[in-house]
Amino acid sequence: MTTDGLEGINVSTEQRKPGYLQQSDAVRERFAKIRQREVILEVKQLGKTYHSTQGEVVALRDVNFSIHRRELVCVIGPSGCGKSTLIRMLAGLEPHTSGEVLLDGKPVDGPGSDRGMVFQGYTLFPWLTVKKNVMFGPEMNNRGKLEAERDALMWLDLVGLGKFADAYPHQLSGGMKQRVAIARALVNQPRILLMDEPFGALDAQTRTKMQTHLLDIWKNVDITILFITHDLDEAIFLADRILVLKAHPGEVQEFIEVPVPRPRYPGQSVSEEFLATKARLEELIHPPVQTNDADEVKPHMIRFTNVVDNVE
Repeated sequence: MTTDGLEGINVSTEQRKPGYLQQSDAVRERFAKIRQREVILEVKQLGKTYHSTQGEVVALRDVNFSIHRRELVCVIGPSGCGKSTLIRMLAGLEPHTSGEVLLDGKPVDGPGSDRGMVFQGYTLFPWLTVKKNVMFGPEMNNRGKLEAERDALMWLDLVGLGKFADAYPHQLSGGMKQRVAIARALVNQPRILLMDEPFGALDAQTRTKMQTHLLDIWKNVDITILFITHDLDEAIFLADRILVLKAHPGEVQEFIEVPVPRPRYPGQSVSEEFLATKARLEELIHPPVQTNDADEVKPHMIRFTNVVDNVE
């Protein structure tokens, strides 16, 4: 125990931490176990610079982090911080200008079946049935038709859409389409699932259901997930850790261990741990603007005085 400057009152180191850094014994033990797992993804000194007629634009600079097996990590940040650019580079869909991305210790230099990608748009082939959409990847990877069909049906059952295997995308709701997209990404057995604001286009109720569906899938599948979102509640509800980027250029501000215990449920959104974490995220993404009160008030006072003088 340590004293906090008040005689007779002892305050533990844990109690003196900001609320979002305080962890229960169960949460602390969970993170200790996560840190013992192998590292799946390493990002080292990653940067991205765009060249335009106006000159160079640095989108991301010196981004460093690592993700352990079976972690669920969310990435948030203000508009223009490079979240989507980051995930596209991790997927190999866009080259980086500096640094490196290592998946299982091997450099990422292009797309690969070891990474599954789910976008905000559903990106399903409208002319194919749900089952055929999920079979597309395995068949392109030279798996036999029977094996591809078997795996597709297994993943559709896992996401709760087995009975819709012969339906077409236009017959499904938005949430159901995203579940098909998740099944299509997972059927290739990737090492990591990359998700770029996948629930952003859904209504609030469907979005909440999809968050629960995703946690159920993640709980039952050996998969690591990196999830881009702009929704703070969504990030806290889903993530083990939250990577916070700042804008112009995108750099890592903080990598927060979410103190909210698992399993997660909607009622936790009013818990002390949840609210403390959200307050910290708000502070990082929307820092208070410093203004000089006297400078702000004086012009208004002058205008008001002039009005009074004119009336008299």
